[in-house]
Amino acid sequence: MILTRCLPLIWLFLLTACAGRTLYPLPGKGGKGAKLPIQTSRPYNIAHRGSNGEIPEETAAAYLRAIEEGADFIETDVLSTKDGVLICFHDFTLQNTTNVASHKEFADRNRTYEVQGSNMTGFFTFDFTLKELKKLRTKQRYSFRDQQYNGKYPIITFEEFITIARDAPRVVGIYPEIKNPVLMNQHVKWPGGKRFEDKVVETLKKYGYGGSYLSKKWLKKPLFIQSFAPSSLVYISNLTDDVTVLTEDTNQTYAEITSDVYFNYIKQYVVGIGPWKDTVVPVSNNYTQAPTDLVKRAHAHNLQVHPYTYRNENEFLHFNFSQDPYKEYEYWINEIGVDGLFTDFTGSLHNYQEWTSPLSETSKSPRKLLT
Repeated sequence: MILTRCLPLIWLFLLTACAGRTLYPLPGKGGKGAKLPIQTSRPYNIAHRGSNGEIPEETAAAYLRAIEEGADFIETDVLSTKDGVLICFHDFTLQNTTNVASHKEFADRNRTYEVQGSNMTGFFTFDFTLKELKKLRTKQRYSFRDQQYNGKYPIITFEEFITIARDAPRVVGIYPEIKNPVLMNQHVKWPGGKRFEDKVVETLKKYGYGGSYLSKKWLKKPLFIQSFAPSSLVYISNLTDDVTVLTEDTNQTYAEITSDVYFNYIKQYVVGIGPWKDTVVPVSNNYTQAPTDLVKRAHAHNLQVHPYTYRNENEFLHFNFSQDPYKEYEYWINEIGVDGLFTDFTGSLHNYQEWTSPLSETSKSPRKLLT
C-alpha cells in the first residue's frame, strides 16, 4: 500500500458495550478539559478493522475496544450500499462475516459479478439498502477466535465510524481504506455524476478532516486514507488539498510499485506505503529470511512504512518469534524500523510500547519527518 498526502497502499500495501467485559475509556483529558493529543513519538498503533482479534471486525464495539486499548488510529474499509450510503465493511460480499445466509428474505440477492477479471458469487453490499443491511448481524471471520459476540453487532456507516473517533476521550485518528472504487462506481450511481471517491471526501470534509501531515489541523483530527487503486488516490489527493492518504496498485507488478523510480513519482501524492509484511521480510517454511531494503529505500524518499497485519495467534506468528507477539513487535520496530503497524490486537501492541517506550506527559511533540 502507499500513503498519500491524503495516503496510498498495495501488496506492499485500515456503540453498544461488549457483553462479558465493560469498556472503560482511557484517561483522555488534559488540562482545562482538553483532549490529550495523538502521540507522534513512536510508531503508530493502527487498529486493523478495530480490535478484531477480540470482537467481530468493523463494528462499533471493536472500535471502542481498540480505543480503550490504546490505538492511535482506527482503520476501516469503506464500501457503499445500493442507496449510496457509505458503510464500514471489508469484503464486497456479506456471507463471511454476517448472518445474511440465515435471512430467507434475501435469498435472491446471492448473485455473481465480475470483480477484477474473475467471477465472484455472493451477497454484495451494493445489492442492499442501508435499512436492509441494518437487519444483519456480524460474526467473527476466524473460527479460532472468540465466538461469543457473534450475532450481537450491526454493520455501521462511515459517519458512525467517524463519530466514534470524534467522541473518544483523547485524540484518535481515522484510517479509511477506499475499497475497489472501480467496482463501486460500476454498481452505485450518485446524483450529479459524482464518484465513490467524491462521497468519501465529502464526508471527511463534513466532519472537518483535512490539512497536511502534522499540521495543526491534521493533529486535531488525524487522517490517513488508503487504497489499492493509485489512480483513485491521486484523484482524492487533488480533491482534498493536503489531506493525508495511503495507496497500493494492483495493476502494476510489485517490482514496479516498489522501485525508486515509482517512489520518486508517488511521493508527490502520498506520505507513505503500506506493504504486506511478508514482502518486506520474506518468509520460507514459516521462518523469516533476510529483510529486503524496502524500508530503507522508502525512508530515503521520505515515505513512511506501515506494514500489515500483526496478529497474536500461532497461525500467524513465524517460528522466529517463538509464538511471542512481543518478539515480533521488537523485531519490526527496532530492527526493521517501521513507522506504524496494522494490528488485530491493539492492546498487545500498546502494552509492548508502554513497556519499552512509555510516553511521558512532556513527550507530546510531533514526530519528526523522516530525513
